[in-house]
Amino acid sequence: MNFALISYQWFLLLGFGLLFLAMGPYAKTVKTFFEAQTDTGKKPSLIVLTSSLVISWIFAKSITNAADLSMAFGFVGGVAYALYYGSFIVAGIVIYQLRTQGGFQSLHHFLNHKYGKAAVYLFSALIGFRLFNEVWSNTMVIGNYFGEPGSSSYYSAIIVFTGLTLLYTLKGGMGSSILTDAIQMIFFGILIFIILGIILPQSEHSLSEYFKSGEWTMVTGMNLFFVALIQIFSYPFHDAVLTDRGFLSDPQTTLKSFLWAGLIGFICIVLFSFVGIHAQFLGIAKDAAIGVSEALGAGLMLLMNFIMITSAASTLDSAFTSGSKLFVKDLIFFKNITVRKGRLVMIAFAILGTIPIFLNPTILSATTISGTMVLGLAPVFLLWKRKAGPWAFHLAIATGIFVGILLASKAWPASLTFFEGKYADLLSGNIVGTILAFLFFFLASIKKNEKA
Repeated sequence: MNFALISYQWFLLLGFGLLFLAMGPYAKTVKTFFEAQTDTGKKPSLIVLTSSLVISWIFAKSITNAADLSMAFGFVGGVAYALYYGSFIVAGIVIYQLRTQGGFQSLHHFLNHKYGKAAVYLFSALIGFRLFNEVWSNTMVIGNYFGEPGSSSYYSAIIVFTGLTLLYTLKGGMGSSILTDAIQMIFFGILIFIILGIILPQSEHSLSEYFKSGEWTMVTGMNLFFVALIQIFSYPFHDAVLTDRGFLSDPQTTLKSFLWAGLIGFICIVLFSFVGIHAQFLGIAKDAAIGVSEALGAGLMLLMNFIMITSAASTLDSAFTSGSKLFVKDLIFFKNITVRKGRLVMIAFAILGTIPIFLNPTILSATTISGTMVLGLAPVFLLWKRKAGPWAFHLAIATGIFVGILLASKAWPASLTFFEGKYADLLSGNIVGTILAFLFFFLASIKKNEKA
């Protein structure tokens, strides 16, 4: 990587951060900082909310994983990862029902009402861990574009990127996050079509060959395909970035935005998977996005760099705002909710979330394993109307956590692996874990209904 390219990359990074710092609104009230309302009380519109949902979920690591999976498995790999955007449809419908039929103002409000404070604290621990991981797992991707992991340029880029994103988020909170998300979505849309417009005409393969790449078998990607189909019924509820946006606008606007976001997000990830398929055709053996951009020159490298900055920043600012809301507002750790306390939590979140990058963690398991550990959320939210007490909640949640720990520690029994190929144990664990979570939830709630 030459000096001129590195200079341009730093120019993009600094320019991006300073531009958003200048454009972001200054939040003076709790409503603006935590709920993205304007000074006149106006809530996010359908287009703005949809854009925010989509771009806040097109993480830098998400794009990287989609490209790497399609490089490994072909088109099926990209589709399998894109299926996670079905989470928007599931969450949108459930949140709409919670608001219109249950009258709840947040997921924490629902859980406290039905299952008690212990359930709220356990749920908060799950989403807090998720938000914590979002910080380092996305900033690491940015670092890779500036230098080898462990190098001074790698760490410098991560620290500067995190600091700039923190600054503009501190300024406006959720208001800044929502506004910049809409702008970032426009950038992303333009950049992805430019990148594909460069890659596809230069390829020796036809468009139909991209769609036909890979095989639709369990060994070659379908394991992950079915994992995603299972996890979309639980995964979205532990993602505060997604669920917080379910309570910003009126219920009808929110439902429409979630449905549109699911479709648009699916299409975006499938389109970006073409980068991974192109890497497969080129025989690239490293990170697909970086490998393709390097193979096609400095111009594409800068475009890819910018698209990663865009997607990572949108997720990072959302993680800061959701983390702040979680500790200051949802958990009510502070009796008087103030903007100042929200900003202090953001700073702590940024510092603690950056520490893991110095411990060389990996990002590929961030979606799959964490998604397994929250399988128990499926019966809790899908069956939210069913009479059930605290035991039903805790047994279901404990089941997912236990299965997730077994998979993460490579201790999943071979006798309970029903398939072959990569992700076979993951799929088996998700099937078993989901069945047990629903079973324990039903058994515990039957006792509750008998007493009633």
